[in-house]
Amino acid sequence: QVQLVESGGGLVQAGGSLRLSCAASGRTFSTYAMAWFRQAPGKEREFVAAISWSGGSTFYPGSVKGRFTISRDNAKNTAYLQMNSLKPEDTAVYYCAARNGPADSRRYVDYAYWGQGTLVTVSS
Repeated sequence: QVQLVESGGGLVQAGGSLRLSCAASGRTFSTYAMAWFRQAPGKEREFVAAISWSGGSTFYPGSVKGRFTISRDNAKNTAYLQMNSLKPEDTAVYYCAARNGPADSRRYVDYAYWGQGTLVTVSS
């Protein structure tokens, strides 16, 4: 079992940056692949980034590649999402997720554990 708590959301102007954190409980954090998803009002949950248990592999969709960076610190049981060059269309609730499997899945149904979400609002 893994419990996840996100933090770091807020209001930022277009072109700005934010770093989200996902603190995990449990001694097996280092064995889980971690991911970030987001959901804007009226839209489906969207894959944002994923990282393997070791941190050696990362995955991004084209919409955020080059602007967002996922990382993790297994000693601190924490995953991060650094978001740069933010756009108004990045506005959404951002969720941290974990799965006991490969990190190459972009489907939210493949992730068993979820945080409560943190709101990111990007103003134009």
